[in-house]
Amino acid sequence: MAPYESESAGRRKATRYVVPVAVVGVAAATIGLVPALADSGNPDLPKISAQQLIEKIAKSDVQQMSGTVKISTDLGLPSLGGMAGGFAPGAGGSSDGKAGSSADPQSKLMELASGTHTLRIAADGSDRHKLSVLDDAAEYSVIHNGDEVWAYDSASNEAYHAKDAAAGDRAAKHREGETPKGVPATPKELADEVLKASGKTTSISVEGTSQVAGRDAYKLLVKPKQAGSTVGGITISVDAKTGVPLKFTLTPAGGGKAVVDAGFTKVDFSKPAASTFDFTPPKGTKVTEGDDLKAGDKSHAPKDMPKDMPKDMPKELRDAQGGGMKDLKVIGEGWTSIAELTLPGGQGLPTGGSASGDVPPEAQKFMDALGDHVTGKFGSGTVFSTRLVNALITDDGKVYAGAVTKDALVKAANAAQ
Repeated sequence: MAPYESESAGRRKATRYVVPVAVVGVAAATIGLVPALADSGNPDLPKISAQQLIEKIAKSDVQQMSGTVKISTDLGLPSLGGMAGGFAPGAGGSSDGKAGSSADPQSKLMELASGTHTLRIAADGSDRHKLSVLDDAAEYSVIHNGDEVWAYDSASNEAYHAKDAAAGDRAAKHREGETPKGVPATPKELADEVLKASGKTTSISVEGTSQVAGRDAYKLLVKPKQAGSTVGGITISVDAKTGVPLKFTLTPAGGGKAVVDAGFTKVDFSKPAASTFDFTPPKGTKVTEGDDLKAGDKSHAPKDMPKDMPKDMPKELRDAQGGGMKDLKVIGEGWTSIAELTLPGGQGLPTGGSASGDVPPEAQKFMDALGDHVTGKFGSGTVFSTRLVNALITDDGKVYAGAVTKDALVKAANAAQ
């Protein structure tokens, strides 16, 4: 029996491959995970059902791999130019006035949110990973090796270093095949849960075969049944032998170019060389030390933070939470779910000319390019649009956001009155 078919492997991978559940519920969450390549050929493979293919993904026990990937993202955003880093938490400086690091992953990896990029990846188990973003004359890499995390930007010769204090505990759980409470323990249970959850709002089917990076693959198609979603469909090409997702394409309901098109151009499932994960800052490198990534550290979280709020959320969002993030509500279900919350202070966004706000001209230009003034029973506000996610911010400080149309947001705001 192949390793990826073993029961113990299925138990371990049930945790790692809850990804299909996330794909069904929140399409955008996988943008940075599985990177895109045009299909070539339609191999003749044995027939397989959607449930069997989901089980195959869940059974996959690939621990080692390396390859080159290509990711193209088109959210319909105006060009950010050099502003991208300025919107990221910690970018360009810190609360104590010290300069930030151009190698900080929080800001650097935001560049993947637009345009086309070539990546090189490698993995060996749960605590050895490397991701490199390749440019014409530079390279940016994030290296995770045990309890060490390094990020290096060759263009600026800057490095970012942090400790991952949770590495030992995570590795132990991985070795023991521990499955968190509430997570399906077998591939079949996971497949049943995915199909059960998708029944009312989602259609899941197998739509033929393809070749990705020279490997035969099945194409899993995930589509909303509900009207009003901005998502047209998601196609996931799954390696016929290993069950590993090789390609991910998200198309918008409005048609046109894919919002996300990501996949392997080369892939190898053999063990990467140990030296792949070694890193020593080159001589003269400016090194910025990050805070320790302490497992379960709640010292910075407000006492009334919602239970499902990420513990490692950016400081700016932690601070904002005290002004209304705890009032988060979800309207509707499935693909047309809309998040409703209140901005800190109970008022809309400040503008460059307002007395209460101090918005940089670049940020104001960006907001104006996305904004569309709307009115309704709720009063007035501005809808900020991308090709996938839209958000309505009312003048009285309410926010309605989701992968839904502008009309759906206005309808939700009116109904909330």
